[in-house]
Amino acid sequence: MPTEAPLRAPLFQALASETRSSRRVTLSFNGEPLSVPAGISVAAALLLSGIERFRATPVSESPRAPYCMMGVCFECLVTIDGVPNRQSCLIDVAEGMQVRSQEGARDLPFDMPVVATLEVQP
Repeated sequence: MPTEAPLRAPLFQALASETRSSRRVTLSFNGEPLSVPAGISVAAALLLSGIERFRATPVSESPRAPYCMMGVCFECLVTIDGVPNRQSCLIDVAEGMQVRSQEGARDLPFDMPVVATLEVQP
């Protein structure tokens, strides 16, 4: 797994008029604890915390982060509480949530269907 870049000042700040509550929750991102405002999406919480790399592309391993923030682009995919391919812009933060960056190609579950074979009689 690529090394994480050091955290720098966040590019985003919460607007006081838009903050729903002063309550905070603690979650972890790649094992590092973060204290974030309650009632916001995981993507918003990570951006407010200065996280700029949510996942890596499968081919070039280029860093990716949220783009649309409304569930259309799939750039914000992360693993949340052990479940991969979660769109972090659509999921609200929760106390104790474990978030990990998603590395490489998405793992799409595929169950091979059971197909009965038929023998054709001439």
